[in-house]
Amino acid sequence: MNDEAIKEQIKSELQQHQKMSTKKIFKRAFFVLLGAIMMALGIEVFLVPNMIMDGGIVGISIILYNLTGIRLGVFIFLLNIPFFFLGYKQIGKTFAVSTVFGISILSLATNYLHTVAAFTSDMLLATVFGGIVLGAGVGLVIRYGGALDGSEILAILLNKRFPFSVGEFIMLFNVFIFAWGGFVLGWDRAMYSVLAYVIAFKTIDIVIDGFDESKSAWIISDKDREIGDAILARLGRGVTYLKGEGGYSGDDKKVIFCIVTRLEEAKLKSIVEEMDPTAFLAVADINEVRGGRFKKRDIH
Repeated sequence: MNDEAIKEQIKSELQQHQKMSTKKIFKRAFFVLLGAIMMALGIEVFLVPNMIMDGGIVGISIILYNLTGIRLGVFIFLLNIPFFFLGYKQIGKTFAVSTVFGISILSLATNYLHTVAAFTSDMLLATVFGGIVLGAGVGLVIRYGGALDGSEILAILLNKRFPFSVGEFIMLFNVFIFAWGGFVLGWDRAMYSVLAYVIAFKTIDIVIDGFDESKSAWIISDKDREIGDAILARLGRGVTYLKGEGGYSGDDKKVIFCIVTRLEEAKLKSIVEEMDPTAFLAVADINEVRGGRFKKRDIH
C-alpha cells in the first residue's frame, strides 16, 4: 500500500470517528432533553399542584416557591449554579455540560408547564405517577451522563472526602429537606413527599439498569462439564471453568461462571437442579456487562 492510499485510509477512519462522535453527542443531548422534560412534567402536573415535594435542590426550590410565589424554575436554576462549577472542576467537562443543559431545560420546562392544569387532585395518584414520571426522567439523564440536581454532585464530591456513600449523603440531605417541608407544607404533605421520593428512586434504578438486568452465576459441582454443556445447549450462554479448592476438604473443585439475563435465571436454576441437586449455586445482580459475546436475547 503506497503513502497516498495510507493517507486516504487514515482520513476515512478519522471522518468515520467524527461521525460516530457527532451521533453520540446528539443521542446524549436528545435523551438529556427528554429526561429533563419528563422530570418537569412530574413536578408541575403532579407534585407541585398537590403540594408534594421532591428531594434535593428541587425539593428546596418547591418549598421556596410555596413561601415566595416566585416561579419554581428560577429557584431550580439559581440554586444549582454553584454546582455547575463544582461539577466542571471536580468531575469533568462532559458531565458538567450535560448537567447545565439538563438543568436549563428543566428550569424552562417547569416555567412553561406552570400554567398547565394538574392531571389529578387525588393525592395518592399524584404521588405515585409523579414519582414514576420524575424518576424516569432523572434516570434517563443519569444514564446518558448528566444530572438534574446539584445535591447529587455535592454527594459525589463529599464521598471522596468522607467515609460515607453517595446514597447516604443524599439521604441525610433529604431528611432535612422533608423535615423543613413538614413545617412549611404540613406533615401529611411531607409523608406523601417521602413516598413520591421512594417511588422515584426505584424508577431511577429501573431506567438505569433496565428491566432485563444481568445476573452472574457461580456453580460448584462434580458434574461441572455436564452442567456447562447444558447451559451452552439450552440457554446458548458461554461458560468459564475456574479452578478452586475446598476450604474444609482441600479437594480440587471446578467452578462454573456464567452470565445470564434476569429472564433466564429460573431456567438456569432448573438446569442445575436437574443435573446435580446437591450443586452449590450463587446468583448476583450485575449493573453492566461489556465485551465478550454476551448479548440479550428473548426466552422462548
